[in-house]
Amino acid sequence: MKHDQREIFDRVAYKSSRITTHAYSTSFSFGIRMLDKRMRDPICAIYGMVRFADEIVDTFHEHDKQSLMQRFREDTFRALDEGISLNPILHSFQKTCKEYNIERSLVDTFLRSMEMDLNRINYDRQGYDEYILGSAEVVGLMCLRVFTEGNNDLYESLKPNAMSLGAAFQKINFLRDLRADYMDLGRTYFPQLDFRNFTKQDKEEIEREIERDFNHAYEGILKLPRHARLGVLIAYVYYKQLFLKIRSVPSDRIMEERIRIPNQQKLALMMSCYIRNNLNML
Repeated sequence: MKHDQREIFDRVAYKSSRITTHAYSTSFSFGIRMLDKRMRDPICAIYGMVRFADEIVDTFHEHDKQSLMQRFREDTFRALDEGISLNPILHSFQKTCKEYNIERSLVDTFLRSMEMDLNRINYDRQGYDEYILGSAEVVGLMCLRVFTEGNNDLYESLKPNAMSLGAAFQKINFLRDLRADYMDLGRTYFPQLDFRNFTKQDKEEIEREIERDFNHAYEGILKLPRHARLGVLIAYVYYKQLFLKIRSVPSDRIMEERIRIPNQQKLALMMSCYIRNNLNML
């Protein structure tokens, strides 16, 4: 009976992570639904932990964010140490880390990047690269641990591609959210740029960097196991479409509105990916 109760607790924890993922990101939710069923809960568990940390630094302005982040860090590592947390998001995350051998160093690097957002508002190239590593690239590596299911040789061979995919997603988020980051949070992530005078040349330089990341990431997606490839491909295609839309608009419009992909278009892209993947037309 006690064993059954523990299984209920675990299911509730994973369900909490699924709810968090679906509430915060339609793009990733569509992609996760196309993963093999056994992959979905672990990826939602990773997303849920990442999202909660991000909310601390981006949303809870009326609270002591430094204290909240310190508590979240302590609770995360306590969950990893003890194999349980009464925070369902952290409970499902620690179970995923244990099952897929996700390194504590990846978790620490991620949390350090979130802590950077508590104080830093302008980034030089070194700080920018460090932030991208922690906030995006290591998250890609956590997911890759799940996708490769203990095949360490495959994991090591795909690490650079997974990091490039995480970097591409994050840089597109930065570009899409320029106005909100600068006007609402006072942050500028891209180094050595004056966003009060964001030029066409500035935008094109950032876009070239993102395109290199995308091209490198795609090479790795093609080598993923079939149980993971379609879901990752869908997330890639959504973000690539968002990138193309951002690239097509002038630099001044980026500072005026948040560019989006409508859900109807996301569904069409998902169906296209499904057909191409099944017909081996990637």
